[in-house]
Amino acid sequence: MLSVEFPEDARVAVLTAQPLGRPFDYRAPEGGCSTGDFVEVPLGPRKVLGVVWGTGAGDVAAGKLRAVIRVLDAAPMREEMRAFLERAADYTLTPLPAMLRLATRAPGLGDPPSMRRLYRRGQGAPDRMTPARARVIELLEDYGGLAFTLGELAEQAGVSSSVVKGLIPSGAVLEEDAPRDRPYPHLDPALPGVPLADDQAQAAARLRTGVAGGAYGTTLLKGVTGSGKTEVYLEAVAECLSHGRQALVLLPEIALTAEFLTRVERRFGARPAEWHSGVTMAERRRVWRMVGRGGAQLVVGARSALFLPFRDLGLIVVDEEHDSSYKQEEGVLYNARDMAVLRASLAGAQVVLASATPSLESWANAEAGKYARLDLTSRFGDAELPEMRAIDMRTQDLPPSRWISPTLAAAVEARMAAGQQSLLFLNRRGYAPVTVCRACGHQIGCDHCDARMVEHRFLKRLVCHQCGETKPIPATCPSCQAEGKLAPVGPGVERLAEETAERFPDARVAVLSSDLFTTARALKAQIEAIAAGEADIIIGTQLVAKGHNFPLLTLVGVIDADLGLQGSDLRAAERTFQLMRQVAGRAGRGADKGLALLQTFQPEHPVIRAILTGEEESFWQAEAAERRAAGVPPYGRMAGIVISAPEAKPAFDLGTWLAHNDAPLRRIGAQLFGPAPAPIARVRGRHRVRLLIKADKGAPLQAAISDWLAPVKLPAQVRLAVDIDPQSFL
Repeated sequence: MLSVEFPEDARVAVLTAQPLGRPFDYRAPEGGCSTGDFVEVPLGPRKVLGVVWGTGAGDVAAGKLRAVIRVLDAAPMREEMRAFLERAADYTLTPLPAMLRLATRAPGLGDPPSMRRLYRRGQGAPDRMTPARARVIELLEDYGGLAFTLGELAEQAGVSSSVVKGLIPSGAVLEEDAPRDRPYPHLDPALPGVPLADDQAQAAARLRTGVAGGAYGTTLLKGVTGSGKTEVYLEAVAECLSHGRQALVLLPEIALTAEFLTRVERRFGARPAEWHSGVTMAERRRVWRMVGRGGAQLVVGARSALFLPFRDLGLIVVDEEHDSSYKQEEGVLYNARDMAVLRASLAGAQVVLASATPSLESWANAEAGKYARLDLTSRFGDAELPEMRAIDMRTQDLPPSRWISPTLAAAVEARMAAGQQSLLFLNRRGYAPVTVCRACGHQIGCDHCDARMVEHRFLKRLVCHQCGETKPIPATCPSCQAEGKLAPVGPGVERLAEETAERFPDARVAVLSSDLFTTARALKAQIEAIAAGEADIIIGTQLVAKGHNFPLLTLVGVIDADLGLQGSDLRAAERTFQLMRQVAGRAGRGADKGLALLQTFQPEHPVIRAILTGEEESFWQAEAAERRAAGVPPYGRMAGIVISAPEAKPAFDLGTWLAHNDAPLRRIGAQLFGPAPAPIARVRGRHRVRLLIKADKGAPLQAAISDWLAPVKLPAQVRLAVDIDPQSFL
């Protein structure tokens, strides 16, 4: 897919992000254009953004061709990026325009360079505070000093522009003129990093050598929690920057970003570019344009940063590569970990997959020799790995509606007496997962989904975790109208926090759950307060398992270690193992040794035994043998088909037709299961039907699915989604 220059009036193919399926022919503009140029083209009555994709197909008469309006002032899309979008579209069976939409998710890309007036937080305070002024100041502080345009700031704070301007005389808000897009501060790769232990230094040297070679390669960096993986891969980033190439670090959680940016600034003397939902739209445009022009050396971001138009990408780091949040579950269904490897292979870049508990896919690729593997087996400095023990709940005497065992409670009290912190972990948000009427047995469900609503007592609401629908907690049963009979069943972190406050009345209790923080800044402040020792007991969901460092934390108590083992998910054992090992790894990262206690009713379960013994290689080998025998990923291929409609019958009718016309799948030896109602059969008012395809590892699955679905004409209001390599089966 080489770059071609097209003279004025030549026929060119332009791909837009509109849902039209393919590029369309246009006439090259005055002065001509080249392959990869970002252009503005007419589409019906509108003007839309597009990319020159190549020579026109010639299926429109020359006299009817409309002309490209103009070539935009943006770095052309490079050949490797166009190839990446095409390969990713082919792999995920996604229309190419949808992939282009992922690659152009920034506002005003066609605007010419100009100055703009920006507003940021100043040091002053207004002489008179009003609720509207407070919202403006809070918003600016939440975004950590980033600047907004006047319209963007007013809209997001829900105020008029005059409120913002009224804060300028006091210095509470600063007004400044700045170039619309300016390069990011220079990162200095020659600055010294932190001193490394021997195994860290050896791993860093290997990564540096790979990056210096300037060719593609993937390395699994497996290190126990607290082993200093970040410092190791930052050395690879330094090597990449020293060769004038760009680097990308993907993080699974926005909450991790602030602490990581501080470490990068310490290492390289300046902050890198950020790309995630917490940055303003103005900043998104700046990142997008500077990445394309080489004005951003390093980007730290969420999974969608993979689609930025890097000028010369030399390194991609996927931190916590096992994390399920790298899989996009709506819209374009892709796994950022796998797409990172694809992108690097096309760009001649290195990939580092970092994790204490790798995905079985990455472990298997390292075993097969497709990936290199580096191991860090000990914690950095004097810190030791925590001891792990099970609490057999069959032997514990617990009152009804209580979940902290006497053994765990005694361990918490010992930590409090020593001035140390304890973490009580329960991977369930809210107060209680079910609300039941004790008179008639009715369970309160969502009006739009086949899911029970979760009580969130802090919010005084019932919440559906599928669609986000909320409603007040009713005083009477919606079914039998009995008063005072609704009761919570089962624990969530809020209920656990309530029990903790009763059980340890003198303790300072902090709750870490994503739904309790409206802004990234508020979450960051809570994490910093905990790290500074301002809590004795932390109650947390899986949010706490992701990379946080609490030096005073020496005890982790897992309230329900069996929770993730329920259900039929083929990755249930793997995910439980990863989550338990990760959360246990929060303990003992300082000078004092840590202890992890797992409350379980199945201490003899193979997964629980593997978690306790830490025999990771044995666990992966056993899990791999089971998957290989079953012919499922990573030793086989799977694809999910989800059909949804406002009524169940059209979805089932289409699913049944597909099941009866599966010859293209049978030709490659694939098996088709279904149609069947999805485990959560209705979401947002739409009935969902699933089919599952299983094929051999080398089977041409995408081509067979394309042939199979080619005759399908979707009825009105019926949708069909294809999920290659599904992670969720709900």
